[in-house]
Amino acid sequence: MVAETGLSVLLSPMILFFVLGAFAGMARSDLSVPEPIAKGMSLYLMAAIGLKGGIQVAEAGFSSAILLALAAGIALSLLLPVPAYAVLRKAGGLDRVNAAAVAAHYGSVSVVTFVTGSEILTSLAMPPAGYMVAVMAAMETPAIIVGLLLAGGALGSGARRSGTALWHETFLNGAVVLLVGSFVIGLIIGKDGAVPVLPFFETGFRGVLCLFLLDMGLVAARRLRETRSLTWRLVGLGVLLPLLQGGVGVLVGTAIGLDTGSAATLGILAASASYIAVPAVMRMSLPQADPGVSLGMALAVTFPFNVTVGIPACIALATRFAA
Repeated sequence: MVAETGLSVLLSPMILFFVLGAFAGMARSDLSVPEPIAKGMSLYLMAAIGLKGGIQVAEAGFSSAILLALAAGIALSLLLPVPAYAVLRKAGGLDRVNAAAVAAHYGSVSVVTFVTGSEILTSLAMPPAGYMVAVMAAMETPAIIVGLLLAGGALGSGARRSGTALWHETFLNGAVVLLVGSFVIGLIIGKDGAVPVLPFFETGFRGVLCLFLLDMGLVAARRLRETRSLTWRLVGLGVLLPLLQGGVGVLVGTAIGLDTGSAATLGILAASASYIAVPAVMRMSLPQADPGVSLGMALAVTFPFNVTVGIPACIALATRFAA
């Protein structure tokens, strides 16, 4: 059962389109997705996943399970950067600032990884609960705060003076605003109110996701090909950290009683690494940090690993725990 689940995930069209993009990028093909189209697909996917999550919560109502999932997600985002920081310092050979910046990336979450995992789980008849959208949004910020605390004295006076801009960038980041906002809209209007627009957000969702992952494969491969900041030790940690953190997330999700799909999703969130929101904040608050290290690990190593191996591993582990 577990082996069949893993094979089904690896042979899903979403994964295969990502592999195609990665192959084209590594082979230096001239295949590309125009930036405006890529941005439009991103907006569509985030609005769709937020809206559908809000509708599901409106249908099911609030429960203790939602509060437990939110508490677990926030706790993971607060705690995971700490051991990651220690490993990056000792095994990765990074200085304090870069280790803190990378740890913040790995404590926060990747929206695209979440969307991909959710859609794969849905195709396997194990859809995560709608409130996992809220859990994902709640996990974005705590790790950033922990990363800045870990950097400690490395923060410069300029970073301190930009506190207002920092919080604005963190909480009003475009992806967070759209996800949370569309979730709230779905919560307000419910299934009946969404009837006029739901076909638009459901019919083309998987096709748009396939094309978006094609573009992400291209971006990840080209970033990996061009980066000069990654060592083999850091590449290894970019694989090891998501495996360990994903396992912890699945274990926590199972322990608090989440269904199989939601427990797998919590693992997928814990395994993911932010490459959109956190880099923007770190650029402002830790200008000394090398973005080639953090973005190289998060986007060029961990994201491809999660899409091809990490997501199937979390699903297989959650399925085994459920059995």
